[in-house]
Amino acid sequence: MANTGYTLPVFAVASAKAAFLHLQNPLEMISEVALDLLPDRATIPVQQVANIDVDSALAITLSDPGDNLDLTRNTPIWAYVKWQERQTEPLILEAGEGLGKTPSGDPAIYRYARRLFEANLLPLIPADKTITISIILPEGRQLAQRTSNEAFGILQGLSLLGTSGISQPLSTEEHLEELRHNLQIIVQNRKDLVFCIGSHGTHIAQDLGIPENAIAQAGNWVGPLLVEAGLRGANSVLLLGYQGKLIKLAGGIFNTSSHLADAKLEIISAAVVKAGGSLENLRAVLDTKTADEAYKLLVEIGLASPVFDILAETISEKAQKYVQKYGNVFLKIGVILFDRQGKIIAQTAIATEWIAQLKLAK
Repeated sequence: MANTGYTLPVFAVASAKAAFLHLQNPLEMISEVALDLLPDRATIPVQQVANIDVDSALAITLSDPGDNLDLTRNTPIWAYVKWQERQTEPLILEAGEGLGKTPSGDPAIYRYARRLFEANLLPLIPADKTITISIILPEGRQLAQRTSNEAFGILQGLSLLGTSGISQPLSTEEHLEELRHNLQIIVQNRKDLVFCIGSHGTHIAQDLGIPENAIAQAGNWVGPLLVEAGLRGANSVLLLGYQGKLIKLAGGIFNTSSHLADAKLEIISAAVVKAGGSLENLRAVLDTKTADEAYKLLVEIGLASPVFDILAETISEKAQKYVQKYGNVFLKIGVILFDRQGKIIAQTAIATEWIAQLKLAK
């Protein structure tokens, strides 16, 4: 049976609470702390805690996401806590090394994480004190390079993001069933949908002004969920995703998981041929290691725009045929591809029409 774990904000708050409790009572040995997860409760092991001086302490926990595939597994989370005479606010949160910052310089600590800090620490702070918490992720910068955080304005590290403290692992079948259920609810009220492919597609959708109630998460199950949308009476679906994931559909691969069939460079190469690229261009693309590298190369040689326009249209055509084949229904499908920096690099005519109608409806 799969084991549940906890999300990164939980361990940051646990470290902060352990450091604060040790600051209040340096003689107390702290090996774990109890947390309110809003609404759940949890007891989190503490690896180390120590006073730095009479006004500050440091505590360390280790991330444990359970059986989920999570790059933060066993990552140390440090919290440096310092208290002083009461300032304007009783609780101040700062980004230490490895915790990302927003473009405005604020720590990348989002709503749920902030609520956790407040629920678990505000009741403990004396009326005459302010505590400043600096969250440090020693491996944060390195791990952030394996995410798309920087493309969406999270700089210099990881973020404390999420809507729940529980990290609930799902089997493949359970995950698909959950996505299907959510889609069925959305399509009852919206007949024109947006599938966000990849973890940051939602950010792009919000920038485009797409209503939240039109957005359905597709995970890696693009094909089955397109069929589900068609069978449930949807009129259209806009596929919105990072090109390195979504172009797999142009090769007839309708599960975008990196653990399954790839062929992205071969798919891009086929589009290079259609765009009139040379044999030398073709070889150069095949010599790259990732879809991102291939895109940058095509930008340099002036072929990116025609190649990815072809890929976007191919995705649209193949997706429509997929739904027709397996669902025996017609579903209009538009495509928007963006790069690692979140910049739109190609979109189909259907997508352009979809966005224009959305703006007129406002």
